[in-house]
Amino acid sequence: MDDLLKLDPSKGYTYADYLTWRFEERVELIKGKIFKMSPAPKRVHQEISLNITLQIGNYLKGKTCKLYEAPFDVRFLPENGASDDQITTVVQPDLCVICDPAKLDDAGCLGAPDLIIEILSPSSSKKDAQNKYELYQEFGVKEYWLVHTTDQLVDVFDLKENEFKLRKIYANPDSIESSAVDGLLVDLEDVFENLS
Repeated sequence: MDDLLKLDPSKGYTYADYLTWRFEERVELIKGKIFKMSPAPKRVHQEISLNITLQIGNYLKGKTCKLYEAPFDVRFLPENGASDDQITTVVQPDLCVICDPAKLDDAGCLGAPDLIIEILSPSSSKKDAQNKYELYQEFGVKEYWLVHTTDQLVDVFDLKENEFKLRKIYANPDSIESSAVDGLLVDLEDVFENLS
């Protein structure tokens, strides 16, 4: 299938369907429903993503936890199984850290990452702040960061008793210590440095 318009938006789809799609647009699948991803991110989004990637990537060298950048498929497991035709949710977070090697396969991550970071853009802010927030909470992501590019703020949520709790809203030049990845510290001064 190479034409997104040929799909029925009222139908529920699975990861098995997703694997057959060859659209020009990138899409995510959330509980069987198709969500178009934004066009290529703005330059500032990419600079922030790179700055975070450099800090986390350097810290994780030689460690068990691994960092992945979009496009990278994260498949959330339903309670009733894990075959491709039972998985109805596939997302591509901007950045994610997975510390359990058993969750990694050639297709990406099968199960909840330990840490997910979404960098907000005007076209994705509602999806990331609401839909994905609820999704990540439901499937047990331990820590979720929402990066606000214009305000240079980061909302950090920790999963406690199956619910996200806002730990703090961090601002430049704060540093964020991860609760899900031991010893990881991200310096926001470096994240937001020299943005133009």
